[in-house]
Amino acid sequence: MGKLDGKIALITGGTTGIGLASARLFHQEGARVYVTGRNPVTLGQARKSLPPEVSILEADSANLADLDRIIGQLKAEAGRLDILFINAGVGEFRPLGEASEPHWDRIMDVNLKGPFFLTQKALPLLGKGASVVFTTSVVDRKGFPGASVYSASKAGLAGLARALAVELAPLGIRVNSLAPGPIVTPIHDKLGLSAEDLAAFQASVSQQVPMKRMGTDEEVAGAALFLASKDSSFMTGEEMLVDGGAAVS
Repeated sequence: MGKLDGKIALITGGTTGIGLASARLFHQEGARVYVTGRNPVTLGQARKSLPPEVSILEADSANLADLDRIIGQLKAEAGRLDILFINAGVGEFRPLGEASEPHWDRIMDVNLKGPFFLTQKALPLLGKGASVVFTTSVVDRKGFPGASVYSASKAGLAGLARALAVELAPLGIRVNSLAPGPIVTPIHDKLGLSAEDLAAFQASVSQQVPMKRMGTDEEVAGAALFLASKDSSFMTGEEMLVDGGAAVS
């Protein structure tokens, strides 16, 4: 018997990294899983690597029309939503003097605007016992050079989770957030580093973590499963760190 037997789950940003690992795990635990992504390449790869029972939807998490479309499909096909795992996010890092308005808008649209409006649009499908999980980050409490806009977006998302936890508690809906620290994910491939430089970067980051290593997508997926399931039934408004102790170092 799985921890999510009979549940309907939507995972945004579910075609790579943490979202992909969570889609596999949620499916293994009995959920009917829907995932979203916007990159045609990773969408195709996900279709090949995920079980055929997992529905893969092309959608831009910052596009409100796309959000309407996927919620409409969920309503038509499932009629309800038990788990909303808002994991889609974008990370771009620039020093303060080099940040621009388009840089700000790209990050805030995906990391904060999208999650707010998706939760709003999904609310009619969320019933008593439903779980909403946001992916935040250790950077919402620990400063890193060049991460000011990204940090602000994730701090805003953590605040949104706390406010919604109180607002939706009377409906029996729990809202928590999951804050990964240094995790080996495909987002690092977008830093524009060579293979050698990327390995050096990851080794350097690992030395700053008390556990002296980076985490894996699967480890974060396990924490997401905990927040999505009845195992965390008396938790709401919390931010769970999965960071190897990075936030306290």
